[in-house]
Amino acid sequence: MSLTPQKIGTYFHVHLISDSTGETLNALAKAAAARFEGILPIEHLYVLIRSEKQMARSLLEIESFPGIVLHTIIDPELRNMLEMRCRELDIPSIGVLDPLVVAFSRHLGAAVSKRVGAQHNLDNEYFERIEALNYAIAHDDGAMADKLRQADVVLVGVSRTSKTPTCIYLAHRGIKAANIPLVPGRDPPNELDELDIPLIVGLIASPERLVSIRKNRLLTLNDDRPSTYTDTDAVREEIIRARRLFERKEWPVIDVTRRSIEETSATIISLLNEKRTGRLGGI
Repeated sequence: MSLTPQKIGTYFHVHLISDSTGETLNALAKAAAARFEGILPIEHLYVLIRSEKQMARSLLEIESFPGIVLHTIIDPELRNMLEMRCRELDIPSIGVLDPLVVAFSRHLGAAVSKRVGAQHNLDNEYFERIEALNYAIAHDDGAMADKLRQADVVLVGVSRTSKTPTCIYLAHRGIKAANIPLVPGRDPPNELDELDIPLIVGLIASPERLVSIRKNRLLTLNDDRPSTYTDTDAVREEIIRARRLFERKEWPVIDVTRRSIEETSATIISLLNEKRTGRLGGI
């Protein structure tokens, strides 16, 4: 009896560079990637890129992790800086809105607006999203733990449980989200015990899923050294300790093994609404 061989996903880097919130790029990249079976993008999102210094930082990461570059940069100097460096690196750089904008301009006989983020209304909701996005970036991976009281949501979990992309997705919904990594041999920050207003959510995944993701992550870094980081037994112990912590703290827990970022975020938003209405009882 023959068994059908299991398909192995192919990972690649895609860099999304926006002078606004990045929502347009994110949606387009996901739609394009969904057309290919077994192709899994590793997304690098750079938002609010409006200075040469910010662009230079983005280019350093692009150089470290070569892949497709998608952008919606309007400023001609920043755009030229990006496209010239991509040509030097022999990396494809695509202004994703260019064909549509040109078609609209020709059909309407109208000049193209140079205003950054023109698709967004400058209302309170818009500014809330920008503020939330800035907060998520500043409080990623345990940074500025002393400012967690300002968060709406704090995500806690071991490495590669999608904490950062989930925070970014929540930020696009105007939710201030920070994340704290659980590192073996290190206690979580004491600031977590002092929080009462933010919703704290524990994220877990199956050991097998985490090992697979971590191995692929190390492959992209050309790091093949043996490590407990990808040892199944060690990872299983990480998950056990994380579950015990979440249970002890009575934090709601979400298993992200088979959930997309959108599904995880939707569950978190539901939990946040329950907390705000006094109905949160766990998940």
